[in-house]
Amino acid sequence: MSSIPEPLPADDPRPQPPEKPLPAECCESGCPICVYDLYAEALDEYRQALAAWQERHPGAAD
Repeated sequence: MSSIPEPLPADDPRPQPPEKPLPAECCESGCPICVYDLYAEALDEYRQALAAWQERHPGAAD
């Protein structure tokens, strides 16, 4: 038994977090759907995808 972790399959890469919007990307005019709202939604989706990925790859480093 080897202590070297097996490489992760290329067809199931670790999810990447969404890019946080720059302050200049928000117009501060109270848009019904703000870039920060979209970011928060994308961040929730990322966290769910990451949790599912970690279940499939329990030995992967954080």
